[in-house]
Amino acid sequence: MNPIRNSAKAIIIKNNSILMTRNFDDEGNWYLLPGGGQNSGETIHQALIREVYEETKASITIGNLLLVREYIAKNHEFADLEPEVHQIEYMFSCCLKGDYNPEMGINPDIYQNGVEWLELSRLMEFRIYPSILKKVFKNGIPVDSPVYLGDVN
Repeated sequence: MNPIRNSAKAIIIKNNSILMTRNFDDEGNWYLLPGGGQNSGETIHQALIREVYEETKASITIGNLLLVREYIAKNHEFADLEPEVHQIEYMFSCCLKGDYNPEMGINPDIYQNGVEWLELSRLMEFRIYPSILKKVFKNGIPVDSPVYLGDVN
């Protein structure tokens, strides 16, 4: 059995747009919050700062934990690709340090082909994972205490 993997994601909103990594597969473009897996010996904040920089070349400051998502692959549409994956994502409100123009980082994910600002009002038009984020961000950034989203994709 594989261990449960921790992952940290950045929720960066500016001018009613959210920063996302753009990825590509056989069905076209899809989007993720920047961030990724925590390494042994690394705090979740250290992982988030490193992963965001690796994917976007953005330097960030980390704010509050806003959302927690659990992803058990065998329960979702990608079960045949990696059925053993069990990941918990911690999504933090983050701010950019200084000016920033979206660009690929020094170590992008395998399917990543860009970085974009997506208008919050247009999120329903895009393929975003987890797709529940479309609903969560429909009315802007959540401001209540952390929300457990469940086992969702």
